[in-house]
Formats: sequence, structure tokens, C-alpha cells
Amino acid sequence: MIETRRLRTLRAVADHRTVTAAAAALHLTPSAVSQQLAALEHEVGHRLLDRDGRGVRLTAVGHILLGHTNEILAQLERAGADIAAYTAGTAGEVKVASFATAIGLLVAPAVGVLRDSEPGIRVRVLDAEGDQSLTMVLDGAVDAAVAVEYRGAPAEDDRRLSRIPLYSEPFDVVLPRDHALAEREVTVADLAGETWIGPYPGNPCHDVIALACEHAGFTPEFAHSSDDFSAVVALAAAGAGVAMVPRLALRGTGLSGVAIRPVPGPERRVFTAVRRGAERHPLLVPLLDALRHTATALDRTSSP
Repeated sequence: MIETRRLRTLRAVADHRTVTAAAAALHLTPSAVSQQLAALEHEVGHRLLDRDGRGVRLTAVGHILLGHTNEILAQLERAGADIAAYTAGTAGEVKVASFATAIGLLVAPAVGVLRDSEPGIRVRVLDAEGDQSLTMVLDGAVDAAVAVEYRGAPAEDDRRLSRIPLYSEPFDVVLPRDHALAEREVTVADLAGETWIGPYPGNPCHDVIALACEHAGFTPEFAHSSDDFSAVVALAAAGAGVAMVPRLALRGTGLSGVAIRPVPGPERRVFTAVRRGAERHPLLVPLLDALRHTATALDRTSSP
């Protein structure tokens, strides 16, 4: 018999690539994680991990077992959802991780909808960037994530997650008011050689901007970095450089000192994700429906 908790440990190590990081995610000691992995290797009769520098990597048998682990854990999530549905669980707490813009424009309105339609459901919201929130879902720290597509994100057919598209939005170029491009149509290629303001590396929007610039034939020089788009706009207004910002993130920022120009190409694609099988849980179904409804009502076409 293979114990489920040991399979969860294997997946955490595969996701985080070090025993120490997996232990932190599972709220265990590294020694306890190592013991569980050793017991799992004894159960299957094969080595599952090899050292890889300071981390670890799965062996061929480890990859085989991980594939089955994803299916087993998804089936357990479905079982939990079916049991909760059978017992008509309509009261409880749901944790949602989301990036800041989506909290204000999407998650908060959805919470308001649930307060009226499902008063027994309590929603806890945690501010987390898209790359962090997906890991939090997989680790069991939250029940759902509102995240952004980025390089390195789990694929749409990832067997660990169920993803629901919510919306996509264009990026707009933010220029100092007196910039030479402020009164004309702008392409990404026009911004080659400019000084840039933008999110830190690792932020999904940084990836979108960098990839758009790569496709236009240049690498952007980020002289100023902030994950707060209000700060990005303020720096542009001060003449510190140019930026590309998701259109919805510009709402509510001070735009008096900048020019906003639409730019063809880059988009921020937003989705919600839960652990595969959990999408049928009676506490999550109303939340997912509320997020979809709120996303449908967003106006993503007009500039701020």
C-alpha cells in the first residue's frame, strides 16, 4: 500500500525541487520529508529522486509515479467534492489568492455577490502575484487562485489543476506627457532604446513585456522597478522612462502627467485555477460562478 501523504510529499518535492522548500510548503521539517520519501521509495522498490546540484530531480520511475500521483490526488479532490455535495455543504470558508488588480476589479465584486447569494460561504482573500498563487493552490494553502498566464506557468492541460479562463486585456504604453511619441500611434518596436519602468523579474507582467519586446527585436532596459502600477505611472509622469501597463490596472491611477497610447500585441490573460477535481466542490462552485459573472461584466475595450 502506498500512503497518500507520501504521494503529496513527492509532488511537493517535484514542484519545489528542493526538500527544504517542499518541507516549508507542507509545514513539515526537512527530516520528516526525507523520511517520507525514503518510505515511499521502499514501498515502490525503486529510487525516486537523484541529487541535482543543491536540489533534487525525479528519476524515470519518479516521473512515472508522479503522473499517477496527479491522477490519484485529483480523484481524491473529486471524492471530497462529491461527499461535500451529498452532505449539502453550503457553509464554510474558501481561500482565494489573487494579484492586486484582480482583487479590486474581480474578486471583491465576486465576494459581494456571494454575500448576497451564499451568505454561508466566507471568502478569505490573499494578495499574491500569479506565479505565487498557483503554487499556493498546489500546496493546499488556498483553494483557488486568480492568476495570469506567464512563461513557465502550468500548461492548460496540466493534470494537477483545473483552469477557467476569465478575461484578457491589452497593454497600453504609458509615456511622459511631453514624449515624442505621446501624440501618435505606437508599436512596441518604437520603444527600442527607451529607458523602461516596469515590474520586477518574476512578475508575470514583466514576462509579457519582455517577450513582446523580444518579438520586436530588442531587450528592454528596466532602470526602475516596481510591482505597484501606480508607482510605475508616477515615475513615467516624472519623466523617468516609459512603461507598458495592463489597461485595467491603469484605472484609479493618477494619469494627469502621462500620455496613454494603445499598443498592438501584448495581452494579460487572466484565469482562475483550483486543484483538479475540486471544481465540483459545493463551496467552490458558487465562487467560480461569481468570478465568471464578474469577469463577463468587465469593460476591457476603453482606455482609462
